[in-house]
Amino acid sequence: MRLEITCHDRVGMGQKVLGIFVEHEINVRGIELKQPGRIFINIPDLEFSDLQTFMPQLRLLEGVGDVRTAPYMPSEREHNELVTLIKTFPDPFISLDAKGNIRIVNNIGLTIMGCDEDSIKGQHISQWLKGFNFTRWLDSKNVLAQTCRLKFQGEDFVADIMPINVTSEDEIKNNKQVLAGAVLILKSEARLGLQINAFKQPSENTFSGIQASSSGMRKVIREAKRMSQLDSSILIIGETGTGKELLARACHAASERADEAFMTLNCAALPDDVAESELFGVGEKDQEKSKRGIFELADGGSVFLDEVGEMSTKLQSKLLRVIQNGSFRRVNSEQEITVNVRIISSTNKDLLNLVSIGEFREDLYYRLNVFGLNIPPLRERRSDILPLTEYFIAHAGQRIGRVNLKLTQECRDFIEHYPWPGNVRQLENVLTRAVSLLEGDEIGVDHLQLPAYTREHGYLEQEFEGTLDSAVKSFEADLLRKLYPAYPSTRQLAKKLGLSHTAIANKLREYDINKKTVKI
Repeated sequence: MRLEITCHDRVGMGQKVLGIFVEHEINVRGIELKQPGRIFINIPDLEFSDLQTFMPQLRLLEGVGDVRTAPYMPSEREHNELVTLIKTFPDPFISLDAKGNIRIVNNIGLTIMGCDEDSIKGQHISQWLKGFNFTRWLDSKNVLAQTCRLKFQGEDFVADIMPINVTSEDEIKNNKQVLAGAVLILKSEARLGLQINAFKQPSENTFSGIQASSSGMRKVIREAKRMSQLDSSILIIGETGTGKELLARACHAASERADEAFMTLNCAALPDDVAESELFGVGEKDQEKSKRGIFELADGGSVFLDEVGEMSTKLQSKLLRVIQNGSFRRVNSEQEITVNVRIISSTNKDLLNLVSIGEFREDLYYRLNVFGLNIPPLRERRSDILPLTEYFIAHAGQRIGRVNLKLTQECRDFIEHYPWPGNVRQLENVLTRAVSLLEGDEIGVDHLQLPAYTREHGYLEQEFEGTLDSAVKSFEADLLRKLYPAYPSTRQLAKKLGLSHTAIANKLREYDINKKTVKI
């Protein structure tokens, strides 16, 4: 039986507690003090009547807060925890004493040895491991940790050999340690290969920021993870706001170039000459005034060319040369510069159509599109919309210290079925604004401030007042005012619109359209 006693943390408390056990002649097998104010005691199992006698006495001691049974002593848990860790460790684990004799071997080690632990305890490790002199190592003046290759049961293993040093009470003042033995962890070639491959696998976290509940996006992420491990160019195709740069960054972070630079250039945002100097740099006679471009800064890493379909034909030619030869010249310089970069590009245009009309180089297209990723628009991945919505609301709320924000059911339905022409970027911006301006805790449709939109007609006028008849008359009046200067004769205008001369004359009179009101 184990007891846990909670008490005040003060001198003499343990002596008072043990006095009760002495008074009742109860043998104490072990006692452990855990700070602050917790005493664990291991005693033989007692009859219930004995417990009823001394337990109240313990509780009545001054300073004792509670007495209760415990399932185990702290040291028992720590011992079993260590034993479980050692026995189930996936690589062979061997513990030696100071003379090199075996004390402990875990399960996988015993399996390789082909025997049980009792039969090998006390045997010298040199009977099982060849290629390292344990006796000489243990007898050396300074026993230091070693990593070496050796033979274990005839197979090659890499061994981490670490000394066990203990500081005894007599040596504490002199700050000296006594060698108590050593532990060995052995790794086979197969295990090392698995660990190296696992290390090279793309980290799941590199793609964790991309919402992929829909089957379409899951497919994109699966392909991107595979492509990121290969060092060829990637072309990401998708509408504005779908997250092309986010995917490009994830591909870079999951590649072997992850520790190097990731540089970006928006090809649609800069004039041709500025974009050229940004990419390739500018050379000057005074080297200190020279400017390195993106390709030099990204040497060893990745360059992301956003909206590459907007790149001029001049820049396309220079880019093609970089991809083919890995070399280029700075603006105003004749010196060749060689770099090693991976090109990741994106576009929202149909590049093949641009190729067909001569606005994009065909050879460059195939150089950029070694691997292609097509991000579907948000309207085609509706199962991603609500998870993205929840994420953006929580993120925006955290920034301003708002929590427990939620959507009305009407708002959820509206968000899920809205076409989102600006895709993920539009969704994020709309929700960030709604959260920032929200007075309560519930977001409704009105808080989104979104205009009506259809794929066929684009954004529709939201504030419409009046009737269909008044709208038709307004349209008629605007059309006649635009056409009248070109057809000042009512007969010509009537013929153009397919109406009678009388009908046109009546409408011009009704809308007060004449040579005085309209400049001809």
